[in-house]
Amino acid sequence: MTRVIEVKGVCASYGDQPVLDALCFAVDKGECFIVIGPNGSGKTTLMKLATGIHRPDAGEIFIGGNPIRSYGRKALARKMAFVPQQVPLDFPFRVRDVVLFGRSPHLGTFGLESVHDRTLADQAMEFMEVGHLAERRMDQLSGGERQRVFIARAICQEPEIMILDEPTAALDIAHQLRVMDLMEKMKTEKGITVVMVSHDVNLAAMYADTLLLLHRGRKVHCGPPGEVLTYKTLEETYGCQLLVDQSPLGPMPRVTPVPGRYIREDLKGLDR
Repeated sequence: MTRVIEVKGVCASYGDQPVLDALCFAVDKGECFIVIGPNGSGKTTLMKLATGIHRPDAGEIFIGGNPIRSYGRKALARKMAFVPQQVPLDFPFRVRDVVLFGRSPHLGTFGLESVHDRTLADQAMEFMEVGHLAERRMDQLSGGERQRVFIARAICQEPEIMILDEPTAALDIAHQLRVMDLMEKMKTEKGITVVMVSHDVNLAAMYADTLLLLHRGRKVHCGPPGEVLTYKTLEETYGCQLLVDQSPLGPMPRVTPVPGRYIREDLKGLDR
């Protein structure tokens, strides 16, 4: 497989507080790679490093085989798109204009959009099912609608890699599944490599080709969901009682948190 992202020995900190510690992993072309872990494990910091927003204190990140520092801002934006966890709330632009911003890395000196650029914007909006909102202002949309618009903008960039920081966090269950189905469609139909952060381990288990589990800035495990999502690994990482069994939907793990009132001696250590 062709590696599109390689993270080698990356360390990062905020002041005296270490956030990532000697992190190493690789993402293959065309896969859905999902990063999970408790709050404060370094997931968002990792996304910002992988997109060049921040630089590591040590180690190196390679994009398409080249050090990320070797890319100019525009060249990197043609390679990858980033959808942050928090999208602006007071964004007075029309949806169509926001999606067209995704063409910026491809525009010429005068920054004028062509018919082709506008067509790509229309296609991205339809792909994310926000075409009917094209003339609405962003500050008139719900949180879930804004999130889908920003994903449409990222699609409009025509990136090889899409990096998303908790794209389903502001969505209800139906829209979470819709966005994840669209991510899978984007992977299979457009050949885009999807790298994302998720707090929902069951959602991650259903859609990920590879999971990276982080804890306190370190890699706990990286591999297929069935290898990563085990009772022992998750209990040690999250510090709570869980049941892990096979999902009725197919050969994937299902994780069920156990409320305190249900914890019994016969459940302890159970991994089904």
